Amino acid sequence: MTEKHFILATAGHVDHGKSALVKALTGTDPDRLPEEKARQITIDLGFAELNVAGPDEQRFHVGIVDVPGHEDFVRNMIAGVGSIDLALLVVAADDGWMPQTEEHVQILNYLRVQRGVVALTKSDLGGIDIVAEQIREKLRDTPFVRASIVPTSVRTGEGIENLKDALATELATAEPQPDICKPRLFVDRAFTLRGIGTVVTGTLSGGSIRRSQDVFVQPGNVSARVRSIQNHGRDVEIAQPGMRTAINLPDFSIGENGIQRGDIITVDSLSSPQATIDVLLERSSRLKRNSPAARPIKNASFVQVHFGTSRIAAKVTLLDQPAVGAGQSAIARLRLDSPIVALVGDRFVIRDSSEQSTIAGGTVLDPDANRANFRFPAQIQFLRARATAPHDVDMCVRSQLQRDQCTDSKTLLVKSNFSADEISEALSRLSHDGQIVLAGGIIASASYWHNLISSAATLIDRAHEENPERRGVDLSEFRTDLEIESDKLFSVVILALTRNGFVRFENQIARVTHQPSLPLELLSVAENIRAALSAKRFDPPDRKGLSQDRNLQQALRFLIDKGEIVEITREIVVLREAAEQMQKTVTEFLSEHGSATASQLRQKIGTTRRVIIPFLEYLDRTGVTRRIGDERVLAKKSVAAKLRDVARAQRT
Repeated sequence: MTEKHFILATAGHVDHGKSALVKALTGTDPDRLPEEKARQITIDLGFAELNVAGPDEQRFHVGIVDVPGHEDFVRNMIAGVGSIDLALLVVAADDGWMPQTEEHVQILNYLRVQRGVVALTKSDLGGIDIVAEQIREKLRDTPFVRASIVPTSVRTGEGIENLKDALATELATAEPQPDICKPRLFVDRAFTLRGIGTVVTGTLSGGSIRRSQDVFVQPGNVSARVRSIQNHGRDVEIAQPGMRTAINLPDFSIGENGIQRGDIITVDSLSSPQATIDVLLERSSRLKRNSPAARPIKNASFVQVHFGTSRIAAKVTLLDQPAVGAGQSAIARLRLDSPIVALVGDRFVIRDSSEQSTIAGGTVLDPDANRANFRFPAQIQFLRARATAPHDVDMCVRSQLQRDQCTDSKTLLVKSNFSADEISEALSRLSHDGQIVLAGGIIASASYWHNLISSAATLIDRAHEENPERRGVDLSEFRTDLEIESDKLFSVVILALTRNGFVRFENQIARVTHQPSLPLELLSVAENIRAALSAKRFDPPDRKGLSQDRNLQQALRFLIDKGEIVEITREIVVLREAAEQMQKTVTEFLSEHGSATASQLRQKIGTTRRVIIPFLEYLDRTGVTRRIGDERVLAKKSVAAKLRDVARAQRT
């Protein structure tokens, strides 16, 4: 038998019998608060479980979220419908379509809930056909236009089994929420149990959470470990997407300084809440022209943003228009009073600042918006492109690379509702089509990459032309000229060049075909440098005297790159033959005597302290000698030297 998990939420006007219907379906009364019992209305979210059989031996575990219908508690209603698979719209036969029925349907539309079943309650009072016709008319321009309308009566029991069958039929064609390895639990309740500690509940989406797993509580970015997990009172090792989930986080308090409704339990890879997001705002054409809800949303308006189970005050900045009217859409920036962990494609609802009316909904386009770049041309192009298809992975990849030019494959679309496999498949398609380039963990737009490699080659060729005596281009200068900040990108560029006609050696890069050569006018300058160093082989003149002007500097660098001159330090250079003779003298002396001071080696070579100290440090760096206290020894003794040491020890 195949088991699938889904989340269902009720919707509808107050006193239309939502809670009573849930109790009739499940046997559980979702109204749990004393005040709810006393007032006989739902104030906060209630929860229940329904198990129904579907076709082909399928079994559906349905977590039900019962929401309040009163206009004063719309914010609680929105908190319950943020991550649902199916809406159960409840309309009473004696009232028909009412104001909160309409507002709830608009909220479901803003959140892009695609599936619904209508329960026509109090059917024993008559008037079913007229109200059913009214409902069908009201649902004409919504995703629920073909939803089943099932007459029910909790007083007589009529239609309850039919409603279960309708729900099973709808769920049979639905796919459970996917596991994209990006779990988020939007906390709708937090409470403390004696002997257990803090427990949070919510609807899990985007990925699974295991017992003993390390998680983060956002927006506080506080780490925690899951002690235990339950699903409708049953202990489970792992909670899957689409499950009502209770998590025990024993080390947390609840309330303003602890965990509360609106917080998000997530994982390390998503732990970077942001207070500035760029979005596509959408306003329903169903808003009545003269109602407060239909008033234009003006630039710089203050609103309440309902995201997941949270409600956050925010300022709206419109990109390129003064206001957004009913039935219109606009790209906007939301500056939130508190940060959230949003993903590309997430939906949200907006109510006015006084929370009297639901005025808009929208989609997250950029969950990590840069506070300074909203009206930069690249960001505008990015947002307009992404707004056309925020749920298309190819579009999201292309739009990001158009803006950023290149990015690290490990961070691309981490904050999106796409899985790693979906992103990888999109990259393969775009690479095959020649739109992007994949290189060493870097992803770049094809135009940017080809221009970058072309610019790099041009820089090297120009350097060879301007300084033919140089062996290559210094890598640090090269990186600065290319304006590359990323270490990874620079490494990939160097690798690409070395595979296509260039060679890297030490800290330089050059064309393979480049042969360093001195211009004719510098040949005599080079000869003068050779002569000056040859005249005092072991006590050469200071380097400053050999590079007083550009010609001397060019000639000296050529001789160093060519290997004729050894660069001991930035102040001392010697002929290659002199350096080799000095090294030979040091190694022979140390092989014979085992160790020696700098003074002994200076006297043996016939040089000065100005030269011997840097030279011995040079031998240390190159692995010839090793310093022990004030003396030097050979870093690696030869076999012959070791045999002599043994023989000397035996004689003594």
